[in-house]
Amino acid sequence: MIFIENNKSGVVFMTSPNINTTHAFTTRIGGVSSGIFESLNLAQRVGDEPERVMENYSRLCNVLGINTDDLVRSTQVHGTNIRIVTRDDCGGLLNPNEPQADGLITNTPGVALMVFVADCVPILLYDPVKKAAGAVHAGWRSTVANITGIAVQKMVNEFGCSISDIKAAIGPCISKCCFETDTDVADAVQNALHENSKACIKKRGNKYLVDLKEANHFMLKNTGLNDIIVSDECTSCLADKYWSHRKTQGQRGSQAAIIMIRNPQ
Repeated sequence: MIFIENNKSGVVFMTSPNINTTHAFTTRIGGVSSGIFESLNLAQRVGDEPERVMENYSRLCNVLGINTDDLVRSTQVHGTNIRIVTRDDCGGLLNPNEPQADGLITNTPGVALMVFVADCVPILLYDPVKKAAGAVHAGWRSTVANITGIAVQKMVNEFGCSISDIKAAIGPCISKCCFETDTDVADAVQNALHENSKACIKKRGNKYLVDLKEANHFMLKNTGLNDIIVSDECTSCLADKYWSHRKTQGQRGSQAAIIMIRNPQ
């Protein structure tokens, strides 16, 4: 199974067929920002005009059926902190108390979890039995520290989820074709995955090509998850569709991964 491209009112976003609740992996298509932020930029602190960013959020949330006041975001620090989110954490775009965390989990319906990426790996988790969800931002440091495994285990511990019920979607990010690194990243992946790192690392001259998608895929499988879908899209290769930090040398906006448990009907 592959990700599905959706176009609603001009807003283009990707969804995963195994996540049966409101969710999206956004693209850069469908907003009003211009220049290096064209067009659906969701980052507020990169120099884009605030009123345009607010309009981008309005357009995205309208097509997803989400109220901006129900969004929960965090300050991402490339760590492994997973924050449990409730209705009290909602603050939308004006919340001055965003926690430092690279993963958010909740079992509260109507709370929309959001993580930002522009090459890093976005991962959404969903348990349709316990009605629990998670959103994870995994750069290479968080990946080798097993942030995905930590998030899954926290859903089990805090919400009573069963591993066999949790579904995962690994979204668009920089792929092995474009993520060229020095020895430090390759060594960190090898130390984390051991023999399983062979599928994630390819030497090219004095550099290494590293597959963060496969590394996170392995970490999730290692927890016991079976239902995992991985996007085949590379943010660097598809720079007209996604922002890529590497491709633009940091001159860019951000896309996001969002998940919300629907309120009972």
